[in-house]
Amino acid sequence: MKSKGNLLVIGTVVVICFVVAQLAASIPGRGRTYEVEPVITTPEYKTDAARAIDAYERLMERYMDLAETHLIDCQAVTQRLDSIDAKIEDISKRLAGIEKAMGIDPNGTATSNPPKAPDAK
Repeated sequence: MKSKGNLLVIGTVVVICFVVAQLAASIPGRGRTYEVEPVITTPEYKTDAARAIDAYERLMERYMDLAETHLIDCQAVTQRLDSIDAKIEDISKRLAGIEKAMGIDPNGTATSNPPKAPDAK
């Protein structure tokens, strides 16, 4: 009876192992393989001429930026000068009126008899 019990235990273990092997084989995706393609980048090889061209382009960009800022500054200065010119013109007109009212020669010499003010009697 002991040998029949051992056979029964061995048979049960074999059946359990067979069932486990079938379950393991039926798991989806178990056999997948993954392909990994490493991306290795190396810096671009540049000749001396290409480096010189790149340096020239950077220099020209800096020059254009500088020219733009000075152009904007020039426009602001021009506007400011125009406003100053308009103010000087107004002052010149007012001064001409004052010189005329006081009888002063516009060339800088005073006349001998200035005109009298209208309210003086």
